[in-house]
Amino acid sequence: MKPRDDKKIDQVYKATLRLVKAKGLAGITMNEIAKEANIATGTLYIYFKNKKQLINALFMVCRNRSAAVYFKNYVPSMPFKTGLKTIWLNLLNYRVKKFEEAIFIDQCFHSPFITETTKEITRKLFLPLFSLVEAGKKQKLIKNEDTMLLLTFMAGSINETVKHAYYANRKLTKQVIEQMFMMCWDGIKA
Repeated sequence: MKPRDDKKIDQVYKATLRLVKAKGLAGITMNEIAKEANIATGTLYIYFKNKKQLINALFMVCRNRSAAVYFKNYVPSMPFKTGLKTIWLNLLNYRVKKFEEAIFIDQCFHSPFITETTKEITRKLFLPLFSLVEAGKKQKLIKNEDTMLLLTFMAGSINETVKHAYYANRKLTKQVIEQMFMMCWDGIKA
């Protein structure tokens, strides 16, 4: 059995992210991924038996990376709005700096490639955010709506803002970022 070559796997992951950004998740093949990664297709199949396995593995890597960034400098004992803003800004910065990963994650959420097991494992990474929103509802600081609905509203505003800035080649200034957070806050506050 051939030993695992982490450098090749990293090449495969980067190639997959580039292709997904350019063509979409459903539009790529294992042959294209291998070519983009500058490896033989047979070599790719040594590491991943099929596209679904590759996509799930990369999704786990990206979700772990994003969770590590989302909760940077967040402490559950922070005042609610401060904690929410910390995570919100981290989420925004992750999407700006890791745009290809963010696009990939978005497409995975709406694809048949991600298994229920993978979804459940990655959901657990984000329990601190769910707990924060639940605490905000209990404290009557934010609307008492479905937690997923609130999180979708918050994440959606970030996602679209970042995509617009990226594709229009515009920089997100501190002023725009603050305006976006305040609009988000105004949309969820009680």
